[in-house]
Amino acid sequence: MKLGSGRSLVLALALLAAPLVVAAQQAMVPKIGVLIFGFANNPNPCLERLRLGLSELGYVEGRTHVLELRWAEDRTDLFPSLAADLVRLKVDLIVSANALAAVAVKEATTSIPVVLASSFYPVELGVIASLARPGGNITGVTHFTPELMAKRVQLLKDVVPGASRIAVLRLPGHIHDLVVRDMAAAANQLGAQLQVIEVRRVEDLPAAFDAAGRSAQAVMSTQGPFFYSNRVQIAKLALKHRLPSLSGEPAAAEAGALLFYGPNVFEGCQRAAKYVDRILKGAKPADLPVEQPTKIELEINLKTAKALGLTMPQSLLGRADKVIQ
Repeated sequence: MKLGSGRSLVLALALLAAPLVVAAQQAMVPKIGVLIFGFANNPNPCLERLRLGLSELGYVEGRTHVLELRWAEDRTDLFPSLAADLVRLKVDLIVSANALAAVAVKEATTSIPVVLASSFYPVELGVIASLARPGGNITGVTHFTPELMAKRVQLLKDVVPGASRIAVLRLPGHIHDLVVRDMAAAANQLGAQLQVIEVRRVEDLPAAFDAAGRSAQAVMSTQGPFFYSNRVQIAKLALKHRLPSLSGEPAAAEAGALLFYGPNVFEGCQRAAKYVDRILKGAKPADLPVEQPTKIELEINLKTAKALGLTMPQSLLGRADKVIQ
């Protein structure tokens, strides 16, 4: 064989082998499934902050890991099938960006590690054994506690001392039962009652506020993507019915709500990246305590207060992290 033809053969074999090497490298890249409430063509703050958190830890999407995104659109009933799809795909880890998604993943797998990026009441929902010792294959970040829900009722009473009836907008489901339970207990201690109004669709909001406006002196909501997505309309309806409103959804005060009180849930999505990193490096979810909020923020919209004819207590203004003029 001539020397030139030998080199040609080596080159040809190298060219044939190159795609196989690339495929093998890609196969070794961890696949991270992400369950999201929302639509693929809409910006999702939780997903954006998760990506940011991974980037800050040195991860490069497509090179160090692959994200397998599963969107539930606006239907939480899709989470079980989407979770099962990720399990069939044999992803290396699943990130749950919704409390109901966590329940679905819990039922779908006991072996694939799961990181909670946005959740509340994970113990009560049976997702983990405890915050300090989650056990099983699930850990991550939780945002909401019974004490937080009670404090929201207290804040509304501070602003409207004479409020004897507070309307609470809620979605159907056990998670919202838990939130209402804790709000009702706090209201009872403060000499107030809750007027619980269930909504299922955005079209239900005008009628819900008509009902609230007839007998309540203030309004709040439970929690979740529905209330975040519709925060502008909720704030406008509350103002229309002259109801002081409190929300736990980020940017609610900027949207016109009188008060925002709670953690920034999207920062929790960013912190979840640290759990992803530790688990991919060998840590077991059962050994990683679930992180609770480290900062609770209070925001006040003085423009809304003026429109409602309210004078905000100086004690609240002094505590506020943000005052919107």
